Amino acid sequence: MAKYGEGDKRWIVEDRVDGANVHNWHWAETNCLEWSRNFFNKILSNLTILDGESNLFIKTKKIDKVEGEAYVNVRKGKIIPGYELSVSISWEGEAKDNEGVSLLKVDGTVEIPYIADENADEDPEIRVTVKDEGPIGKRLKEAMLSKGKPLILERVGTFVHSMAKGGPCKDELEAKKVAPKINNISSANSSAVNEVKKDTVAVSEKKKESKKKEGFKTITLTEKFSCRAVHLYEILMDENRWKGFTQSNAKISKEVGGEFSIFDGSVTGRNLELEDGKLIVQKWRFGSWPDGIDSTVRLTFDEPEPGVTVVKLIHTDIPEEDRYGNATVVENTERGWRDLILHKIRAVFGFGI
Repeated sequence: MAKYGEGDKRWIVEDRVDGANVHNWHWAETNCLEWSRNFFNKILSNLTILDGESNLFIKTKKIDKVEGEAYVNVRKGKIIPGYELSVSISWEGEAKDNEGVSLLKVDGTVEIPYIADENADEDPEIRVTVKDEGPIGKRLKEAMLSKGKPLILERVGTFVHSMAKGGPCKDELEAKKVAPKINNISSANSSAVNEVKKDTVAVSEKKKESKKKEGFKTITLTEKFSCRAVHLYEILMDENRWKGFTQSNAKISKEVGGEFSIFDGSVTGRNLELEDGKLIVQKWRFGSWPDGIDSTVRLTFDEPEPGVTVVKLIHTDIPEEDRYGNATVVENTERGWRDLILHKIRAVFGFGI
């Protein structure tokens, strides 16, 4: 046993004389701000938006600023990116007549005020300004919004994906990966290998029986409301009330098999089962999820006494990562259900208990 105040050396990770962080035992943080500036310069400078379509010519010029913080923490192969950035891009546009004569040349700015790891699965806000607010200037600005915004968001998505993979640390991490050694088993160990194979088959069968998908999670929430069950059911199936309490566009079918789109199209799906005031079962999909992945939402409504409704949510098959490699999908989905849907309904419609 160690003396008081000295600690037990068996449990102390001492610094090496050579300073090496063996197997990334310690957290290693890398400042990625300058790397981020170079990355955005590379993907967003001199980007052609329109090249003669409707006699309009628009392109980005250069990155004016990238401010904030960006870093990557790595320990034993686990990558945790962190960033809060604002980006400003200058752009230029020109409108010509049918003979190719220039009608107006304008300069403007694209502002992306908040690109952050906490919102990695959402599209950041994009603001477009133009120095000439005349009719032609406004036309160029609207074209920059409608045609340029999707291109810019796609490029920002590549930054998010790169940060999730380690940013400037990616190459170093790849180099440190050790190839599995599969050819070092001698013939003397063949019986042991056979036993391992049997165990593997048994484990595989157990996994099949449990029917749990690897890489997917389930969310369970229970909330109590001061209202009738049928009223809460109607709110969740009414697109106009969805628009009201979420302050976003919504389109919702009330028929089994019908489709819905909420949160400005960020979430889409279809109705599987509907029972007035009792049950909603739907397929849900977020736009940031990998292609072909759908989750299942099951909402049950119980009214233990008149005027009191208990809602139980079971949301299954939620992927652990989005298409950009961010591992915050489950956390963000649970927070969205709690803060943006259930608690919002309670506050807006006065259903608090």
